[in-house]
Amino acid sequence: MAADDEGIRLQKVLARAGFGSRRVCDDIIAAGRVLVNGSVAVLGRRVDPETAMILVDGAPVGVRPGLVYYLLNKPAGVVTTADDPQGRPVVIDLVPDEPRVFPVGRLDLDTEGLLLLTNDGELANRITHPSYGVEKEYVAHVEGVPSRAALRLLREGVELDDGITAPARVTPIEPNVLRLVIHEGRNRQVRRMCDAVGHPVIRLVRTRIGPLIDHSIRPGTWRSLEFDELRALERSVADDA
Repeated sequence: MAADDEGIRLQKVLARAGFGSRRVCDDIIAAGRVLVNGSVAVLGRRVDPETAMILVDGAPVGVRPGLVYYLLNKPAGVVTTADDPQGRPVVIDLVPDEPRVFPVGRLDLDTEGLLLLTNDGELANRITHPSYGVEKEYVAHVEGVPSRAALRLLREGVELDDGITAPARVTPIEPNVLRLVIHEGRNRQVRRMCDAVGHPVIRLVRTRIGPLIDHSIRPGTWRSLEFDELRALERSVADDA
């Protein structure tokens, strides 16, 4: 049996993933908007959802059965890992045990805020890979009142021990509270940037991951992503994004 005769019809897989009726999905395929394992798909193509890499408009589409996407509001004092040798609480303990998920990126022990957990490895890799430039927004309460010169340094790039940071968008909210938007993922980056300009962080909260934002999730609780949120997140890491 030929490979294209095996598996499930592509339009059925796309419809199940939420792209509309099978007729709508036929139109998407016919327009050449779908890639399967690097090749433009044609009508009648069959795929194995367990193994196929499917892109729609350059964005990865999670079609493997059992994929989940949790948005967690991480409290301070919880470690962003699946296990901690020191016995501290970990983020995996705050979401369902099954299916097993992993955190996408990291928030350090004392940093609070939004964290995505999933078992979708392709999407997670794209979100964390610097080439896709997914923005992360933080609110930082800092010591002292940053001067215009300090803000300019943050915006233009700060010299750290692992190199100069990419320019950040920085907006004062209050005299000692800053909103920072970065797209790199260096270890403790925002804290180190603020340290470097003479204003150590007192409290740090991540408020946005790409298009994901939710001020209503209480610390220590989570919710599943809505379909529109997942599609927006996938589009943010599309090959032509």
